[in-house]
Amino acid sequence: MLAMKITKTYSANWFNRFAIQAYRLFFGRILPASLLRDKIPPQTQRKAVNGKFNLEVVSHCWGYANMLTYQLSSFVNYPPKKLHLTVTVFYAQEDTETKAALDFFGKISVANVTWDFHPLPKGKLFRRSIGRNMAARSTTADWVWFTDCDIIFHENCLDSLADSLQGEKGLLFFPEEEKVTRMLEDNDPMLIKYAKTQVMDIQAEQFSLYKRDKKRDKARGPFQIVHGDVARAIGYCERLFMFQTESDRWRKCYEDTAFRWLLGTNGKPKNIKGVFHIHHVTKGRYAEDSKLSEMRSKIRLSQK
Repeated sequence: MLAMKITKTYSANWFNRFAIQAYRLFFGRILPASLLRDKIPPQTQRKAVNGKFNLEVVSHCWGYANMLTYQLSSFVNYPPKKLHLTVTVFYAQEDTETKAALDFFGKISVANVTWDFHPLPKGKLFRRSIGRNMAARSTTADWVWFTDCDIIFHENCLDSLADSLQGEKGLLFFPEEEKVTRMLEDNDPMLIKYAKTQVMDIQAEQFSLYKRDKKRDKARGPFQIVHGDVARAIGYCERLFMFQTESDRWRKCYEDTAFRWLLGTNGKPKNIKGVFHIHHVTKGRYAEDSKLSEMRSKIRLSQK
């Protein structure tokens, strides 16, 4: 059942939620990952880049135009010199602020940067792995960085990434360090004093190293840098139908753990400079003013 390739979409329902929990608690622990994905190209058949190469950065945005503005601005402010970048963003037409931001940035010509914005029906957008699978299967890039719209690619980020990937044939990498804000509330000046039709920049001193005494030990959802040959070969959780099913709201991204399981690795760290992360209290996947939203916000506020 889990290995079926589902091409239709279904509304979110109890069965899909049950299937996700069954995967997390049972199937993902006992079934061989090879049953639930296409064959991964062996290392000898993966291309190693030398010199300038193509990178695709893939993100989703729903209701976070303010943070997306910072991300897209970082590509304008600090364009890469050692690679060619394709910026892929999935969004919904109903999110008018995000659309306005994308329309604005789409008109800006940036050296070594190609804008590639894709509208999706909300149901498809809310299940992030649907868009990621589309991007993985269709990419022509040498490497794909799956990220979120609250990540900022600051000065020397992309060029230090280019240096670190020379000659590499590994499956999955991630930045060993990131700089983060404190947990920001919706009324924080950084989140409200912005114009979605303006190139912005951050104040780097507002960010600090994430857990100074501890480096990242795995490629989390917004920090998954995948070999292009591998992305094209297996997609993104394509055979796990519950992660390719439309949703009525933004869902918690359990598929990121599933993707690493399918790859058989948590990734390896790379020394990548200028990775910044906006930490924010409000999470778009929870219904506004719901009890769950209120509870989660209190938990996140306690992390400030």
